[in-house]
Amino acid sequence: MSNGTDELRLDVATFDPLAAPSDLLVVACAEDQLASDALVSAADAALGGALRALLADERFTGKAGQTSTVHGLGKIGPRRLALVGVGAGLTTTRDRQVFAGRAARLARSAGARTLGLVAPLATKPNDDANRGLEAVAEGLLLGLYQFAKYLSGDRATPPALATATIFAPASGPKLDASAIARARNTARAVRRARDLVNEPAGAMTPTALAVAAETWAREAGASVEILDGDACRARGMGLYLAVSQGSVEPPRFIHLAWKPAGARRRVVLVGKGVTFDSGGLSLKTNEGMLDMKTDMAGAAAVVAALAAIAQEKLPIEVHALAACTENMPSGSSYKLGDVIKSMAGKTVEITNTDAEGRLTLADALTFGLELAPDAIIDLATLTGACMVALGPHTAGVMSNDDALADEWIAAAGAAGEDVWRLPLPPRLVEQLKSEVADMKNTGERWGGALTAGLFLKEFVGKTPWVHVDIAGPSSADKEYAHVSKGGTGFGVATILAFVRRAASAASSV
Repeated sequence: MSNGTDELRLDVATFDPLAAPSDLLVVACAEDQLASDALVSAADAALGGALRALLADERFTGKAGQTSTVHGLGKIGPRRLALVGVGAGLTTTRDRQVFAGRAARLARSAGARTLGLVAPLATKPNDDANRGLEAVAEGLLLGLYQFAKYLSGDRATPPALATATIFAPASGPKLDASAIARARNTARAVRRARDLVNEPAGAMTPTALAVAAETWAREAGASVEILDGDACRARGMGLYLAVSQGSVEPPRFIHLAWKPAGARRRVVLVGKGVTFDSGGLSLKTNEGMLDMKTDMAGAAAVVAALAAIAQEKLPIEVHALAACTENMPSGSSYKLGDVIKSMAGKTVEITNTDAEGRLTLADALTFGLELAPDAIIDLATLTGACMVALGPHTAGVMSNDDALADEWIAAAGAAGEDVWRLPLPPRLVEQLKSEVADMKNTGERWGGALTAGLFLKEFVGKTPWVHVDIAGPSSADKEYAHVSKGGTGFGVATILAFVRRAASAASSV
């Protein structure tokens, strides 16, 4: 679907980057180090002072986001040299991803076939240079992403980067090829999730999503179970099926499983899989509906991540669940005031058909509990209220278990994704009380993200659980470094970081 980067040759080198022939060499420049940067000084000397003169003319100081490009004129190996400002330096995974993503976009706009990158892979004594290498490689691979399936002409076949070389100091720590392999696996999974989200809703139906998930899982050696409407009805998934009944597209419940021998931990991932959300009879506005093909971003994240986990043969048992459906208005749609029985046996009064995601998730969580997990984690484009609270780039995290929440938040930091923990105030449960059923599916206007989390909490019991509201960061309205316009694949990298860290902890016991 997207332009592939699996064919990109990605190397690590320790020789002089100014001596290496390339179409473009991109160098990270921090504000406090620009004047003393040895590579910049060497390039300036080779170019007869033209580089620093250009930097002075353009008032380039190394501030984050600044770029300056000079032609090599045959005096240095690269045909072009680009300096990218990184502000105070590259101190986090996200910093390195952003730098490399910007380098990728510079390469694409220049039509470069060969690219070199120079950036510190470790800036503090306790930094892991291999993790720095992994972050740079991830940022590069994700920055090259473009969803061009429905474009024509030159836009459909942009110039493809063939080779990228990440330069590291010869005196630095030994770098491990596995860092590049992990970066490739993560980036591939994120790109897959982006592809699913970017497809039009008319193409990415519940059936199409199930086919993609099954294909990837089987290729990676994971098991697959796809339940149709009748199978879900037999299991009592009343909430999920109520959402689906207004659409001519049949529902598909996806269950992927990676069950390695000797696994010491079982994790269930649940992703919201509403492939198009019109709001049902509580119909959205035209503007509110425009981006609703992205309402299955949680499902896209968990199925893409599960395939990557299986591909990497991580020693943790992981299940990915997605109750996939459309939410459409028709004569057969579920109605306001309906009382519907969930798989867990709880009854729910419907007060808003546009609060459908929590209904599908409730039955999926109940299905997940039957697998007896040690932890259950759901990712969902659940509420606009979370976007109001945290903005478009940060996911809200809610949990009934502090240790699991801390583990997830640490994984997000390692993955370079922004999350923020939100509370689950017991007093707000009052908003979900119903006079005719066990509970309502919506509360009052204020605290909407929290009451959605509290609704889901009713279906997980005492099992350690994390709810991640990705309504904001699941899609972007413009490109930014390694983050693409449209579907972002948010959550995939955090899932992989979470499972890798769990695997590492299990192996050390």
